[in-house]
Amino acid sequence: MAPRARYAIAAALAVIAAAAALVWWLTRPPVPGPLRLTPVGFADLPDWNAADPRAALAAFRRSCDEIGKRAPLSAMGGAGYAGVAGDWLAVCNAVPRNASAAGARRFFESWFAPVAVGAGEMREGLFTGYYEPQLRASRARHGPYQTPIYGLPNDLVTADLGQFRQSWKGEHLAGRIEGHRLVPYPDRADIDAHGLSTAKVLVYAADPVTAFFLQIQGSGRVTLDDGSAIRLAYAGANGRPYTAIGRTLIQNGELDRANVSLQTIRAWLKAHPDRAQGVMESDRSYVFFQEAPLGDPALGSAGSEGVPLTPRASLAVDPRLHPFGAPVYVAATAPDPDATKPDRPFAALLIAQDSGGAIGGPVRGDVYWGFGKAAESIAGRMKAHGTMFVLLPKPLAARLAPYTDYPPP
Repeated sequence: MAPRARYAIAAALAVIAAAAALVWWLTRPPVPGPLRLTPVGFADLPDWNAADPRAALAAFRRSCDEIGKRAPLSAMGGAGYAGVAGDWLAVCNAVPRNASAAGARRFFESWFAPVAVGAGEMREGLFTGYYEPQLRASRARHGPYQTPIYGLPNDLVTADLGQFRQSWKGEHLAGRIEGHRLVPYPDRADIDAHGLSTAKVLVYAADPVTAFFLQIQGSGRVTLDDGSAIRLAYAGANGRPYTAIGRTLIQNGELDRANVSLQTIRAWLKAHPDRAQGVMESDRSYVFFQEAPLGDPALGSAGSEGVPLTPRASLAVDPRLHPFGAPVYVAATAPDPDATKPDRPFAALLIAQDSGGAIGGPVRGDVYWGFGKAAESIAGRMKAHGTMFVLLPKPLAARLAPYTDYPPP
C-alpha cells in the first residue's frame, strides 16, 4: 500500500474514533455528584489515632516512584483538585523508609491535610472489596482444561479519549474496525460461542466459573498442570458495559438482595451448571490478560496506576474524579474472615492505585485484600456504607474554599 493511502486511512480512523468518542461521551450515564471536598482536620477522621498506616506508607512510596517519572506540570488526573505532579514531589521526597505506626501517622500529619469527600450533600458511599484469585490451568487444552483465557486481541482498538480533549482524561473507548467504521467488539456471549481467532490463548482453565471470577477481579495467580506458577494481569477489555451478575440473579428471583455475595453467587453457579453460562453472559464485558512474573508474592499485580497493589493498603477509585497516588482514608465496616461472626469496624489509610468497571462516583471505593482464602472471604462479602477522606499536600489543601464542588461551575 502506498504511503499516501496509509496516511489517508490512518486519518480516517482518527476521525471515526473521535466521532465515536463524542457520541459515547454525550450518551454516557452521568457521574454521580457533584464531587464535593470539604477541608477537615485529622481529629475528624474516625479512629485515626488507632490506625496503622505503615502499609499505606509503603504503597504511597511506590506511587511516588510513578509520580516522579511524570513531567512536573503534568496533571495528577481526576477532577483536577490534586494539582500537578510537581505539587507532590516535596512530599514524595520526604517519605521515610522505616517508620513505626506512630511515625507513619506523624509523616502524614506533617505533610498532608485531609478533606472530606461527598456527593453533593451526601457524605456516605459504598465500599466493596476485591482479591487475587487462584486457578488451575494448562498451556494445552485437554481433560478438564477447556476454558480459554485470552491475551489481548490484535484487532482490538482502544481510544484514549483524553488525547481528544483534556476533560475526557481517564476515559477510554474500545472496539474494532470494519471497513471504515469503528464498531463494538464482540460481547461475552459471542466470544464464548465463537472464540477469538485474533487473540492468543494464554492458558486453558479447569473451571469456567473460576475463570469468570478471574475476569471480575482483573488479575490472578495460576498453577499450571506441570507444577509451575504464573500471574495473569489485566491487559484490556472489550469495552462493553459491565453488569454485576448478582443483579441478574436478583432480577431473576434466584437470590435475595440482602444475601448477595461472591460466595452465594458462586454457589448458585455451581449448583446450576445448565444455567450458569447464560447468567455469566448477562455481563457482556470481557477481560483480556497478559502473562506476568509472580514477583513479590506479598503484593498483587499492577493496578491501573502501574504499581503492584498492596493488601489492605490499595484502593480502586473512579479515576474521572480521584487521582491515582492520593492517600484516601476510609471509615466503614468489613466482614470478619470467619463468616459466622458479625462485621467489624474498618478504618484505614489506603492509596488510590486502581480502578474498576463497577467503581464510579465520588464516595465509592474497592479495597484490595490480597491473595488467599481469608482475602477471598472478606472481599467476596464486603458491601459496606462508609465515609472517605482524601489527604492532600498542605499547599494544595490550602487552596480549597470552605467547600468546593468539582468540576467547578
